[in-house]
Amino acid sequence: MTTFVLFGGTGDLAKRKIIPALYSAFLNGRLDPNFHFYGAAREALTDDEFRTRVSDSISQYSKKDAVGTPEQLTAFLALTFYLKMDAGVDSDFELLKKSIPDPDQQPTLFYLATGPDIFIPVVRQLSKHQLVGKEARVVLEKPLGRDAQSARDINQALRTCLKENQIYRIDHYLGKEMVQNLLALRFANLFLEPLWNRTWIHDVQISIAEQVGVEARGNFYDHTGAMRDMVQNHLLQLLSIVAMEAPINSAPDSIRDEKVKVLHALHKFTPEEVSKKTVRGQYRAGAVDGQPVIGYQNEPGVPAQSRTETFVAIRAEIDNWRWAGVPFYLRTGKRMASRTAEITINFKPIPYSIFGASNRNVRSNRLVISLQPDESVELFLKAKEPGEGIHLSDVMLNLDFAEASTSRRVEAYERLLLDAMRGDLTLFVRDDELGAAWDWVDPIMSAWQTDAEGLKSYIAGSWGPAASSYLLAQNGSSWGEEFVEN
Repeated sequence: MTTFVLFGGTGDLAKRKIIPALYSAFLNGRLDPNFHFYGAAREALTDDEFRTRVSDSISQYSKKDAVGTPEQLTAFLALTFYLKMDAGVDSDFELLKKSIPDPDQQPTLFYLATGPDIFIPVVRQLSKHQLVGKEARVVLEKPLGRDAQSARDINQALRTCLKENQIYRIDHYLGKEMVQNLLALRFANLFLEPLWNRTWIHDVQISIAEQVGVEARGNFYDHTGAMRDMVQNHLLQLLSIVAMEAPINSAPDSIRDEKVKVLHALHKFTPEEVSKKTVRGQYRAGAVDGQPVIGYQNEPGVPAQSRTETFVAIRAEIDNWRWAGVPFYLRTGKRMASRTAEITINFKPIPYSIFGASNRNVRSNRLVISLQPDESVELFLKAKEPGEGIHLSDVMLNLDFAEASTSRRVEAYERLLLDAMRGDLTLFVRDDELGAAWDWVDPIMSAWQTDAEGLKSYIAGSWGPAASSYLLAQNGSSWGEEFVEN
């Protein structure tokens, strides 16, 4: 019997992501036949009232191919229960204990889809009431802390109640199919390895752009910002996979050991370097997909004079033999021109062109790995255009994963939930990974605090402040959407 307890079970993340993912796993026969799902939150609800919300969540947010039949939904709801839970009330946890027979022997997953301020109180209560036996696993949502010190404090408190192999720090980007393919692309294809270094690569660009604003998360987001919300976790995780050395095997700690080495090798900025190598911005009113949208400071829950960044671009550098001198450009923002997440590897130009002056300014070879909205790998090569003379243009070798395989696409949250139930830590963040990421981010954020003029504005529906383009232009580069081939 497997028991899944979702703290924050009535929240937005539960409704949009976790419950639909859990139901998809159920539809595809991936759950224990004796599986039990408990939603837990402060609100007073009956089992049936919670089941109605679960049904609504599935109807509204599940993909069309993951809705199932009415009979399947009824069967899933029969496994669903609700507990009113408050982190400060002992009797609530006693009731939870009675709902989980023999928690020391059966797999039990506690998912904390809550604010980080109650992580420690909940885990202490679980420990106090002997609910974290050897088969228990605790999943923690980001952000884990606000800086390096608070992250260390949380981790130290967690380790008084849990072993490290019971702590699952989730980053849903690591559950994306294409992120898994990054490992396969790098370590299962011999022809790439000789080129994957400073000798042949000019720069690496990692972008996650969102069209949405802060929506209903204004109060949360204003205390977080783009650096904590996206850079410290998603972008640095992608960077570490792109830049890591080959692990000795595919065991979770072998992979995570190599990722940590990359994070430790990231060059830490001085305050002077922060002003030259980072750009932060905040969106103002504009239009997205032709529809007018308000500026960040007019969003519900956001203070009128907020200085919180909604856009970040950084020129990062890795101080090791493989990557010394290669810029890694990181970019993320809200209210951007389109929704996209991609990694671009720009190779160096050929040393000399034999094809005349008209062909000397064509863009160098590049490898574009798209994570969303579509998953693909595109390799851009140079070829002759048909006709007289030799005029070079890009020819794209495209691997579209939707067309390449008829296998069912597993969504990120479903994969991560199933991995946690199986006890597979590969796609979860280890404590030293988290600490190394915060150690790199902290000096940047500290420098921003004393730079009142550094926050740029950008029009909603654009690609961010103009300064982010200049960041690349200094090295003879440009963001992918800006390049116009001559």
